[in-house]
Amino acid sequence: MNLDNLEIYGFKGSIEDVNQTLDFLKTIQSSHPDCIIQFLDANHIAGQKHIRHGVFQAINAFNREENIANDLSVEIVLRSSAQRQISKAFEILGVKKGKMDLCIVMMNCSNEIYDQLSTMYERDDNVLLKDSSKLLKVYDISSEELSIMDIEDILIDKITKLNVDY
Repeated sequence: MNLDNLEIYGFKGSIEDVNQTLDFLKTIQSSHPDCIIQFLDANHIAGQKHIRHGVFQAINAFNREENIANDLSVEIVLRSSAQRQISKAFEILGVKKGKMDLCIVMMNCSNEIYDQLSTMYERDDNVLLKDSSKLLKVYDISSEELSIMDIEDILIDKITKLNVDY
């Protein structure tokens, strides 16, 4: 598996029922077994490079048999959130009830799935722009770190560090 068929989209929408949303994603994946789709809280991402790196590291973890989760879409949440605990990862990047800015990660998915999502949510890639004030708190980034590196690079470093600490 590689990143050739990776798409990252920004959407605005409302999640009425988290379980219903997750069931919807499972339904898509069961009818399109090669398709990987994951919804992330866009308020806690630092841009496409951040998420691409998280996806890349998740795929590598599976290829090396060093994955923490049994499911690639869950591993994407773990790696993108720079966490080892699934509950903490979903606390940071998981879908929540109410209005949300969504980062939707899709791999090997058809245009039909994108079209279906577009009828449910409003496409807005601006939600993928980083909000440093939120990210500093969520990822416990010090002003010292920020004076040395860009916040997106700090998160990429934290994601990569998961491999070293393994």
